[in-house]
Amino acid sequence: MNVKRNGTLIGVLALQGDFARHLEAFERLGVNATLVRTPDDLSGLSGLVLPGGESTAMLKLMDGTGMEDAIRTFHEQGGALFGTCAGLILIADRVTDPEQRSLHLLDVDVERNAYGRQADSFEADLETSLDAEPLRGVFIRAPRVTRQGEDVQVLARAQGEPVLMRQGNVLAATFHPEMTDDLRVHRYFIEDVQNHRAAKD
Repeated sequence: MNVKRNGTLIGVLALQGDFARHLEAFERLGVNATLVRTPDDLSGLSGLVLPGGESTAMLKLMDGTGMEDAIRTFHEQGGALFGTCAGLILIADRVTDPEQRSLHLLDVDVERNAYGRQADSFEADLETSLDAEPLRGVFIRAPRVTRQGEDVQVLARAQGEPVLMRQGNVLAATFHPEMTDDLRVHRYFIEDVQNHRAAKD
């Protein structure tokens, strides 16, 4: 059983993909997190991570479960979202190469697998506004943001391109922050969740 710390319980969508590494990151931060596989699992959460993996597989696994509508409702009711790689694709406004449906919860357009196949994966130092030290980004079949809305704030860039961004209580990364020992992105998400809860209270 999870014991909520400061009223904060984070869910990690565990249909497919790299959900275990996100759980480990929150554990290292001392934050309680739990796996989410059904709409009922969203009850009592303050935030939800949509991890990297294969977005088309995740969509197929959601078919007929009500999970897509449940995530939209969770967001509408103030729940924070954090999408990484495939998770970003799921919450984007428009997806290309090829086109596929999405949740339309972040005002960006993304191109899937924009940097190539698995063999073309790479790491890079990212310019970030989180603090003075660069972030190390791990890019695995990563999407590229081809359009961003006016309300989308860019928090990190790679070679000038946006790779970490937020809009309201939605945070998204084209890379895999859970694949390094640097916990700054996860810590930023938790602080954002707690600040949002405090503002509501």
